Amino acid sequence: MTTAAPSVSVYLSNRGNSIRQTQGILQEGYAQYLMDKHHDAKNPYGIINMGTSENKLCYDVLGKRLTKPDMPHFDPSLLQYSDWKGHTFLREEVAKFLTHYCCSPNPLKANNVVVMNGCGSLFSCIAAVICDPKDAILIPTPFYGVITEDLQLYSDVKLFHVPLDCEADGKDSRPFHLTEGKLEEGLKRAKQEGLIIRAVILMNPHNPLAEIYTADEMIAFLEFAKRNELHCIVDEVYMLTVFDESVSFNSVLGIDSLPDPQRTHVMWGMSKDFAMAGIRIGTLYTENRDLVEALAQLGAFHGVSGNSQHQVAQLLQDREWISKEFLPENRRRLKAAHSYLTGELQSMGIPYLDRHAALYVWADLRKFLREPSFEEELSLWKGFLRHKVVVSCGQAFCCSTPGWFRIVFADQQHHLQLGQSLRIREALKEIEGSPDSHAIREASDESEKSEKEDSDDSDNAVVVNSTSSPESKSSDQLMEKDCPVPDTGPLDTGDLVLLDCQASKPDSLGSLIGTLRHQIHSSDWLEKNTPELSAGEDPQILDVFKALLQRARK
Repeated sequence: MTTAAPSVSVYLSNRGNSIRQTQGILQEGYAQYLMDKHHDAKNPYGIINMGTSENKLCYDVLGKRLTKPDMPHFDPSLLQYSDWKGHTFLREEVAKFLTHYCCSPNPLKANNVVVMNGCGSLFSCIAAVICDPKDAILIPTPFYGVITEDLQLYSDVKLFHVPLDCEADGKDSRPFHLTEGKLEEGLKRAKQEGLIIRAVILMNPHNPLAEIYTADEMIAFLEFAKRNELHCIVDEVYMLTVFDESVSFNSVLGIDSLPDPQRTHVMWGMSKDFAMAGIRIGTLYTENRDLVEALAQLGAFHGVSGNSQHQVAQLLQDREWISKEFLPENRRRLKAAHSYLTGELQSMGIPYLDRHAALYVWADLRKFLREPSFEEELSLWKGFLRHKVVVSCGQAFCCSTPGWFRIVFADQQHHLQLGQSLRIREALKEIEGSPDSHAIREASDESEKSEKEDSDDSDNAVVVNSTSSPESKSSDQLMEKDCPVPDTGPLDTGDLVLLDCQASKPDSLGSLIGTLRHQIHSSDWLEKNTPELSAGEDPQILDVFKALLQRARK
């Protein structure tokens, strides 16, 4: 499934060829998805995307707000070149918004805000103005892997990894636990290798761990940066995507006195917290005026359209809509989707980090690897793709241990059912049916035994036994061996999820058609369940319904 690297082009420079040939696993998975995108009606057998961190749960809520009369607006100034840091009206609204939601002890200033077309552009530009080519920036692993390209493609700045252990290494520790001491060790190793380290990147809430660092932990990290005269780039793009009321997030901008304000720079954007990745707006807040001026020189290459800036400003100033409508509903839906996915993982005996932020779960699939290698991890990733579902494997995040995967849950439940309950299960069952399945099952049993002993520690990766939660029970039943279909009792639209499972198994298709034929001839089900009526309940199954019904009539 992996595409071959393009050949060297005589029309490009060495750098141009290097850029052309750069494609990480995250980008490759997304490219595969774009070529065969799932659509409920037009392409029901297309790829389900559980790999890209997008929130697809609140488009209806956003649509109502973005189509209100204050959104369409014409002003000649919006059609002209703007301040390359962003229009003043938007930077003012960003400063007010961050002051409120980051609980800043003092009003933040519009002059300290820089707006660009996404946080990727900000990463690239910050690297360019604080580093020289071949310099490096410290980053704990795993981390959102595209940052590598953000820093390297234009600026030729490297990342130096500080690997975090997937196992808890002490009483007060937790899996993938970042500490000030580990940052110090990483910096020492980098210097021993002759690298010049200019900065450290921190993500809070974290991608892909969904970890939320406490205020004390963040202050310790900032003190480390100050002590070593490093810039600290803090990525807070998921700061409002915390969906459990018992969990609190503390922004760096809410700290009363930053250890080194001139070297502390905080990023935030619209992609995650407002489910608007396509609008391409990222913001930076820094008190370093030299940095602001340098970024402004690069802003001409990373500007945002005037109309987009107007719409975002209108949205950010509508505090009542944000706090009373959007955020509560978004959190409610995220919590429900997270509960569904984690329930499915538990029913499959798959450990995961039990966190309540961001749009994904960091899941431990090590027991499904035939051997603990990144080649096997990639093979598993390809297996998911063959079953028409994209997830993201740990090596895309530079995880030091193979077998971890990021699974995005911020999608409609019928897509999660199709992706997780059917296709991911089928891919894993295919592995368990291989000649090496005995060893995999033994590893699974041993893993479950070990994990049950630690299940009372909420900071550790968790797994429960294979008993399903009530809401995941039906999908467990669907995935029994050969997906058996009862041959009595009325069918309903829920059974057509089962038909999708059966349709992927040629050896059981005859049995399925016989069952349908029996249903049709022994009841009035056909009159009450036309394809059109069923499509109104669940458009996803219309094509499957029609094809199988046509065969059953014969």
